[in-house]
Amino acid sequence: MARRRVADKAKGNILFLTGASVVAFFVLVALFAPFIATHDPAYIDFKSVLLPPSSEYYFGTDELGRDIFSRVVYGTRISPFLSVLVAVGISVIIGTVLGLISGYFGGFIDTVLMRFVDIMLCFPSFFLILAVIAFLNPSVFNVMAVIGLTSWMGVTRLVRAEVMSVRTRDYITAARVQGVSTAKILFKHIFPNVFTPIFITATLGIAGAILTESALSFLGLGVQPPVPSWGNILTAGKDNIIFCMVALLLPRHGDFLSLSSATTFWVKVCGTFSTRKNNTLNHRVLKAQDVPPPCERKPDQGGFLLIIRLHKGIFKI
Repeated sequence: MARRRVADKAKGNILFLTGASVVAFFVLVALFAPFIATHDPAYIDFKSVLLPPSSEYYFGTDELGRDIFSRVVYGTRISPFLSVLVAVGISVIIGTVLGLISGYFGGFIDTVLMRFVDIMLCFPSFFLILAVIAFLNPSVFNVMAVIGLTSWMGVTRLVRAEVMSVRTRDYITAARVQGVSTAKILFKHIFPNVFTPIFITATLGIAGAILTESALSFLGLGVQPPVPSWGNILTAGKDNIIFCMVALLLPRHGDFLSLSSATTFWVKVCGTFSTRKNNTLNHRVLKAQDVPPPCERKPDQGGFLLIIRLHKGIFKI
């Protein structure tokens, strides 16, 4: 059913098809980078410094004689996809767990967690990342982990708000009456109903993670050479813009294409799903446990039905 809805959404939707095509292109480039690259991205050749584009060096070379085309291809593995796997993954997991706990239990727990979120939001995220990176070794995974650990607050607030609206519904009350455990209620009955906004937030977080990694690498605090990333390629290109403008333009175009296509594609995918489908699923699960959903409950047959007829003064009980 989900595949059919996505396919129906794709028909005639130029933005969806374009975004999907570009995302697929970057995925293939990242997976087959060793076969696409024409040279070793870390190989230094002082005899080929700042060469223009040619049949041997498609995008020319940088100030150390390294092939820019090969470095851009390998940079696809760092900038777009490590940001998705590490940075966005950490922020979504932390934000989802804390949001579920805060929104479901409320009270003192909610107050403590939300005040901690407010404290974290008081600090500008980029400067907080700079402060943490200053005390750590600026490796690839450290950079991504710090980005993820400093960007979960928005996810927490969103999940908390969604959980607070879901926890008061009748099928959640029915699950509590049955004695279902809190963990099962949170992750089986509530989490599916808040998954769509979480997914959309994670999609938008991909763009922020890519830009943050590029900015840190540009400042020399992110991915360190000789590991290629679009940020440090841009840093090398700005010093030789007159001789090698390709090294400055290609990483920026790569960032732009990956951000716009990924955001467009995943938002269109998320638009094909709704929380109503998840609610129907939860109702079906509870019905299997002989607890009918709210919309199908019948009035209590054990009570008295009082019918008052004013016509002719007749009262029937």
